[in-house]
Parts: sequence; C-alpha cells; structure tokens
Amino acid sequence: MLFIAFAFAVIADPVSSVAYAIEAALRALHGDLALLLPTMTLVVGLVVVVTANYWQLVRRFPKGGGAAAAAGRAFGPRWTFLPIGALVVDFVLTIGISISAAASAAIALFPALASARVPLALGLLVLVAGLTWFGHGGRLLFAVMTVLFVLVCVAVLVLGFISPHAMGHAPAGTDAGRPAALAVVLAFPVAMALATGVEAPSTAIAQLGQLDDTHRRRFGRGTLALLLVIVGGLTIGLTALALRLHIGIPGADSTQIADIARSATGSGWLYGAFQLTSSLLLLAAASSSFQAGPGLLKALAGTAGAPGVLPPVLGRTNKHHTPYWSVVVYLIAAAVIIVAAAGQEQELVLFYAVAVFVSFLVGLVAMTRFARTEKKPALAWVNALAAAAVAFTLAVNLLRGWPVLSLAATLVIAGGLYLRWAHAGRPSGIENVEAQAEATD
Repeated sequence: MLFIAFAFAVIADPVSSVAYAIEAALRALHGDLALLLPTMTLVVGLVVVVTANYWQLVRRFPKGGGAAAAAGRAFGPRWTFLPIGALVVDFVLTIGISISAAASAAIALFPALASARVPLALGLLVLVAGLTWFGHGGRLLFAVMTVLFVLVCVAVLVLGFISPHAMGHAPAGTDAGRPAALAVVLAFPVAMALATGVEAPSTAIAQLGQLDDTHRRRFGRGTLALLLVIVGGLTIGLTALALRLHIGIPGADSTQIADIARSATGSGWLYGAFQLTSSLLLLAAASSSFQAGPGLLKALAGTAGAPGVLPPVLGRTNKHHTPYWSVVVYLIAAAVIIVAAAGQEQELVLFYAVAVFVSFLVGLVAMTRFARTEKKPALAWVNALAAAAVAFTLAVNLLRGWPVLSLAATLVIAGGLYLRWAHAGRPSGIENVEAQAEATD
C-alpha cells in the first residue's frame, strides 16, 4: 500500500506529460502523422536512457538528493547550484504548463469556456495553490488521480483499436519538404517534455524516513520501472491510435488526446471520464510541484539554528508545514508565464524541455565521473553516450530561439544562489538540499 501510494503520487508529473508531449511532437513535424510514431519511439528511448541514470543515482544516494547530490559529490558543492537552479525553473514551468493543459482539457469538454481560457487557468492556479496550504495530505489523492487516468486511458485505447466510434481526416503525411530522418531529429527534442518528472523518484525517496536504505532503493527503482512501463506504454499506445484514427493537429479549442478520445469513444460518458481524469491528473501534477518547489526554497532558507542562503521568510511555515511565502513566489511566477502564453500549454512546451535537461546533463556527467573513478569503463561509456544524447536534445531546443530564456533563468538563479552561499561563508551540506526539501517535518 505504501509503495502504491508513493509510486503513483510521484509519477503523476511524467504521466500527465502524455497530455501534451505527443501533440508537441506532431506540431514540430508540421502535422506529418507518418513520422509521429518514429518520433515518439525515439523520445521514449531517450526517456529510458535518462531513467537508467536515475536508477544509478538511487543506488548511490538512497537517502535522496538526485542530480544536486551527484554534482556536489563529483565536482564540489559549487556545482550543486546548477541542477538546483534548473529545478526551480522546472517547478515553475510544471505548474504553468500543467494548469494550462488542465484548462485546455476542460475547454475541449466544454467549448463554451474557450473565451475565458486565461481567467479559467488563473482560477485553477489559485485553487491548486490554496490547497497546498494543507500540506502533503493530498499525496494519496495524487496517486488515486494517476491510477484513474491510467485505467480510463487503457479503456480508450482498447476501444479505439477494436471498435472506434469515428475516423479523423488528417492525411498520413504533410511534410514532404524535409527528409524524414531530419524531421524526426528536429522534432523529438520538443516532445522530450515527456521526460520531466523522471528525476522525482530519486529525490522523493527522502520522504520515506520510516524505511532503511535497502527498502528506499527498492521503492525508488520500483517507481522508476513503473514510470517507464506506464509512460512509455501510454505514449506509444496513444501515438499509434492517433495514426490509426488519422488524428492530426487539433483545432484551437481542443487538444490532440481529446480528439483521439472523442474519435475512439464518441462523446459519451467514457470521453467525459477521460477529459475529467486527465484534467485532475494535470492539477495533481501542478499541486505536486507546488509542494516540491516551495519545499526546495524552504530548505535553501535553512533553519533558525542553521541559516541557509535564502531569506528566512521563505522558510516560514503554517501548522501544516507549508512554507506559505514560498508558495506565493511560485504562484506569482506561474501566473506570469500563464498570462504570457495566453493559457496555451503548447506555447510553453519548448521552454519546458530545457531547464530540466540541464539537471539531467549534470547528473549524467557526474555519474560518468563516478564510473571512471571506480574503473567501470563500460558504465562510463554508457553514461557518456547518454550525456551526449541529452546535450544534443538541449542544443536543438535552444536553437529554436525563445527557449534560451529557460536556460538564462536557470543560470541566473544558480549564480544568485551561489553568490549568496559564498557570502554566507559556504555552509556545508548544500549538496543535500534536495533531500532536505523532500524530507517531511
């Protein structure tokens, strides 16, 4: 029971990414359905590579810590701030894109809400932030939302392949102007938003203080395996169903997975259940980041006995241990990007697959160094090749222009935190800040 509650709560973020990652790839392919399945297969393959790295991180750091702990141990504490800065940005983007996608799912179900997209998204944002006031009590609810979405999604897939309600009208291929291989290579980095949240099990195991290191490793690795099976399975299944039903780029008031579900099931109760559970799962993913992000700021603020690198006000908590001023910081930041993107999650996807890949890259480089130090050449080569693949993905997304803002924000935050840490006398233990952020009071 503990594993189910832990695992399905932790994987809410990557599972919810299915709601927009496939559509992001199709848009990058200019609507070429024929190339969608190879693209998403490549995406899932890279998710496997990244997950393999976090499998190693869980073994090495069973008390939590993720890429920050790996960077601090491998290169010194000053390098800890790069993955920390990336996570701060990633949490903001997770909240913004999840809330926007939840609003899009609601609009697809109730088109009359389309004219109020931004107010709807902001209202959902305030609602989720408000629920964060009550602390970590909602984690079991996150697990329930994830399970319900997976069950309903499987029902949609089965019905869609066996007896679909209707067929779409999108052509099989519409992007003949580029070589197929080049189109796939340029499109798959956009859909790597699917990989966000893969790092969560390696840090969330710090919550399991009632378990010993062996069992925390089992929980972390079991969660990573479950993540791969569910996220990979749903992604490939929905992609194949989109191809079978000819579901292309959606209209302004819908989403691709909504169109897939509607064509597979009609507009009856199963379609409504699919839209409802996907909306709730996206809100759960946003809520999870509303807890993890402020928790990270709280850990950086330190305690009365051991001051940190951020102002103490960010560490003030209510009786539910919620750092409410840190929640306000994330609320304001997420509201800004939602308004800037006009509540359109597809406008944010490009930015999303940048910041967290900085953290992935640092973690992979650190694990490569560990493998070389321990004279494990085969593992070092595997990690180095994975780092090269992640670096390529990051570079392609940065070359699209505006996503460089995510990298700039990551570097500014990392640099600012480093300067405050140096000014505070370089207090020890900074590499454990991610584990401290997840540990319950």
